[in-house]
Amino acid sequence: MKWSIDDAPVFVAVVDTGGITPAATRLGMSKSTVSKSLSRLEDALGVRLLQRNSRNVQVTQEGKTFYQHARRIIEQVDAADAVMSGMTASPSGRLIAALPVAFAREFVAPALPAFHARFPAVELELILTSHTVDIIREKIDVAVVVGALTDSELISLPLYHGRLIWVTTPEYARRHGLGPDSVDPLPHVQICEQRYGDRQVRVNVGKRTQRLNLRDRMIHANDPLLVREYILNGGGVSFVPEQYCRRHLETGELVRVFENVRFQDTAAVLSVIYPERSLMPGKTRVFIDFLRELGGREGELNPVGKN
Repeated sequence: MKWSIDDAPVFVAVVDTGGITPAATRLGMSKSTVSKSLSRLEDALGVRLLQRNSRNVQVTQEGKTFYQHARRIIEQVDAADAVMSGMTASPSGRLIAALPVAFAREFVAPALPAFHARFPAVELELILTSHTVDIIREKIDVAVVVGALTDSELISLPLYHGRLIWVTTPEYARRHGLGPDSVDPLPHVQICEQRYGDRQVRVNVGKRTQRLNLRDRMIHANDPLLVREYILNGGGVSFVPEQYCRRHLETGELVRVFENVRFQDTAAVLSVIYPERSLMPGKTRVFIDFLRELGGREGELNPVGKN
């Protein structure tokens, strides 16, 4: 069995950094992927390159010899890549990205003209979905997901960590005597996102923990923007990820209420995920940079033209 050149940079990174964990961090890979690459390389070569345990790794004599050759190979590849990068400096090609509907409409869409003007050769295909996507099976290059990543074979980069806040219109708050110190929101909630209606939501009221039953006699929607629009049109009180109502709070169209009823769950966790690759295409890199720029400083999403 012939060894794969793709495994050489992994081995070199482990030697250079002194361990599997730091090598995985440098390469943007999972630790399991690094370990599999090393095992595959050793099996193909028929020698032990590293002596490793739970604490550290030691390079064998055979490993030291292979390391010198692998370093030269990588340097030659880098040199060739530098030459070709100069010939194809502008990212180009088809890129498929899956995005949550609300995130795409509120933040991505206003910024797309600037991205297209900067990278006109990148042929974007945007898939808006409220469902979890299998980016490997569906051949998607990049996806933005809500919540924590469970697939360790994918790379995940954080875009935004937000919170849920209770909002209503000033008219509704005045009519029902609601304010920041009110503590019983449930009688005023007519609508919520589907993902919260499927279970009891934990909240802290002062030092007490309560569970809100949002299943019964409730409208459920899989789009936070629909929930926001329902509230703006006099539909009582609900909770919305903060980034989707910041502008309306600034204009006074919405006001915060029930500020002492705080959600235990992290609300709006957005991450960008993509498959592990030894070399990331330029089109993928610039689009991921574009998504991360939308996060602004300290993870605060900034819709273009709405600051």
